[in-house]
This record gives sequence, structure tokens and C-alpha cells, in this order.
Amino acid sequence: MNQPAFATAEGLRLLLLDLAYAGRRAWQTSPEAAELMTYTMEKYAGLAHKYGMEPTDAAAAAFEVMRMRSTRVADDPWAVVTHAVELTLIYESRAEGLLCSTGQARKTAGLEYHDAERFADRDSEIADYHPAFHFFAKMADPYATKPNEPEDEPTNAFFALAEAVKFFEELRWPERDARLGLEYITARLDRCGDPRTAYISLRRDGNGPGWLDVDQQGWLTMLRVVLGDPRVDYQGTDRARGVLLRLCSGENLDDLFADDALAEAVESIAPVHPVAKQVGESHV
Repeated sequence: MNQPAFATAEGLRLLLLDLAYAGRRAWQTSPEAAELMTYTMEKYAGLAHKYGMEPTDAAAAAFEVMRMRSTRVADDPWAVVTHAVELTLIYESRAEGLLCSTGQARKTAGLEYHDAERFADRDSEIADYHPAFHFFAKMADPYATKPNEPEDEPTNAFFALAEAVKFFEELRWPERDARLGLEYITARLDRCGDPRTAYISLRRDGNGPGWLDVDQQGWLTMLRVVLGDPRVDYQGTDRARGVLLRLCSGENLDDLFADDALAEAVESIAPVHPVAKQVGESHV
């Protein structure tokens, strides 16, 4: 039986990126989203039964984590989803046993609280077994923010990505295509940690050009624009730095638009979708 494209880490990443920027009702109307939820219920059915829950509970937990940006940019989105689903099922099962909310159950992590039970269920006195009558050393809150704990991502990285999207939009790129392409490239950059390594990893990638409706040469041009041209003869120039690094370094959109070669390169590879082609042909 053939697995759906979203069964792989990169396939799931692309689908989540597409759903994230396809509109507010994308999850309700997309056939692929429905297939993904059906697949998720089947994938985590065994895990759900392990904790006394239903597959629909696992799918609901997966849906919540799939909508997060951190999942889309993770090294392995499926690993993130699986871990989150298992934790959610554990805490929901724990909450049912303790007769409390899931949030309260999360706060009891690491504490030896037992499930609710009747006094008559045991022969011994309540003081002999109930934790309320026992002394425990005070433990640190595992959910407390640690001092000097770094943020998930630098603020200027989010700013640079948002500005880069605006730059592409001004040069005839549809917003959805601009966001999809830039998010996909920055996700690989986050994992590789180096623009040159990310460029090498992405230059033979077939998913990006397919989703953006650009040819291979256009895809390479986009990589050079976003990540910088890796050729040695361009080292030390703006062309080698790429728009993300330039925006992170303090440049603004006016500086990018002043670079005629850069602006022309972005505009020349703007995706032309079938609908746009038909409209253009009708005016000829």
C-alpha cells in the first residue's frame, strides 16, 4: 500500500506550510487535511488505546500541535507531533483518574498522586496511604522559566522573514507563494545552521520548485537571493549575503529595492499559476 506524501517528514512540513497560508478555513475545506486527520487517527490509535483514550483524542491533540509554527520548522515534524500527542494522552488519562482538568494534571507531573478512589476501597487508614498526610521535600516547578533561558528564536529572525515576504510581494509574488517558499527555505536553514550548507541541501530539492510552480533555474535563483550566492568570487559582497542576512544585519526594504539586480532577479522568477496564465492569454 502506497503511503501518502505527508507520511514523510518533508511531506508533512510542506502540507502544514500550505495549510498555514491557504486561508482561515483551509483545515475545514482541504481534502488533504481530511486525509491527514484520518491518517493521524490510524497512526496513533494504538497509542491512544494504551492510555485508555480514543483515536479521535489523539487526532485532536495532533491537530493542535500541527498548527504551531515550531512544528513546521522542526527537524522532524512527525517526531514533534508524536511526542506532543503522547504527552497529551498521558495527561488527559491522568486528569480522568484524578478527576481534575488536563492543566492541573500537567502540574502534578513528578508528584506521587494516585487516582481518585473511595475510602472503602482500602482496608488501611487513610493517613497510612494518602499523600495529603505525608511530608514531601519541596521540589522546583518543572514548568517555571529558567533564568537566562534563551528564547526559541531571535526576534530579528522573525522580523527578517516578515520583511522578506513583503519584499517578494512587492515584486509580483503572491503572498501565499512568498510565505511558503521563504518558510520552507528558512526551516532548512534552521536545521543546517549555515546558509551555504542549506543552499547545497536545497539546490536538488524537488519539493520546493513543485509547490511554487517555478523551474529548476528559478529555484536556484530564489536560493541565491534568499541565502546568498555561494560562489567564491562573490564573497564579501551583498550578493553573497542573501536577503535574510541583510535584513538581520539592519538593512531595510528600501536598501533591497535599491539593489536593482536583486529586485529584477526576484521579479523574474515570480510564479505564474495556470489561472494567471489563462487571464494573460485572454488579453492577447
